[in-house]
Amino acid sequence: MDDVIIIGGSFAGLAGALQLGRARRKVTVLDTGLPRNRFAGHSHGLLGHDHKPPLDILAEARRQLTRYPTIRLVSARADGVSGAIDDFSVLTGDGESLTARRLILSYGVVDQMPDVPGFAESWGTSVVPCPYCDGFEVAGQHWGLVWSGPRSHSQAKLFGDWTDRLTVFADGHDLSPDIRADLARRNVPVVDGRITGIVGCGGHKATVKLDTVPDADVDILFAQPSIKPSASLHETLSLATVGTPFGIALKVDERRETSMPGIYAAGDLANPGMPSVTTASWQGAMAGIFAQQSMLV
Repeated sequence: MDDVIIIGGSFAGLAGALQLGRARRKVTVLDTGLPRNRFAGHSHGLLGHDHKPPLDILAEARRQLTRYPTIRLVSARADGVSGAIDDFSVLTGDGESLTARRLILSYGVVDQMPDVPGFAESWGTSVVPCPYCDGFEVAGQHWGLVWSGPRSHSQAKLFGDWTDRLTVFADGHDLSPDIRADLARRNVPVVDGRITGIVGCGGHKATVKLDTVPDADVDILFAQPSIKPSASLHETLSLATVGTPFGIALKVDERRETSMPGIYAAGDLANPGMPSVTTASWQGAMAGIFAQQSMLV
C-alpha cells in the first residue's frame, strides 16, 4: 500500500510528490501526459524557469524525482476511485489496482473551446487567456479581448498595465451603457457583432473575422473560455464543489483537504480562477505536506 496516490502529474502533482518523497513517504503519481499548458511555447512567471517550454520544465522535474526511491511515476489514467481514509483504491486504465492511505487529486481542467473556426488551432499562440503569462512579450502592442461577461470589464482595466492599444470584441454580448462609457474613457473601442473565425498570422498575431463588420487584425487576442475538470473522479466520490465564473472547482479547506477526509486537491482543479504554474506548484506542495502530516501518529 502507498502512503499517497497522486492523480495528475503536472506541476501541482509533481510538487506534492517532491515533498512526500523528501519525507520518505511512499507515493505513486498517475499521469496521462496532457498538461493544460502543453499548447504554450513558453511558460512565464515561474522563478528560476521563466521563458522555458512547460514540457521541458516538467521533464526536468520528473528526472529530478528519480533520486527519491519512494516515488513511482506511472504513465496511466485513473479510471476509478473508491474507499475511505486509510484504505483508498484506485483502478488504472491499464487494469492495475492500487491502494493508499491518502489521495491527492491534481488532474486539472480542460478549456472548452467555442465552436469558432480557428479558435482551437490558435489556442496558446494567437489566442491566450492570461496577461501575467504572456503579456510582457507583447507589451505595447495592439491587443484584442473577447468579451465573455462581467469579468471581462476587470480584464480591460487590468490590461492597461501592459498596453494602451486594446480593442474589445463584444461577440454578441450586450454591454451596458455604463461599461461602454468606461471603456470609451479608457480609449478602448468596442467592436460589435459575433466572431465567426480566427486566423493565426504567425507568432501571436491574429485576424478576427466578424459577421457584420470588416475583419480586424490584432497582435494578440485574449479570451477566457469556460473550463471543466479533465476527469470525473470527484463526481464518483461526491466531493463538494464551488462555482466560479469559469466553471466548477473542488472545494478545499485551508489544508487543501476536500469534503472527504483523506483526499486533498491542488492546481487548477481546485483553483481555476487564477491559473498559474507558481500557484499550482505551491498548492501541490502544501497538499503533499498536509497529507503527510495527517498520517502522523
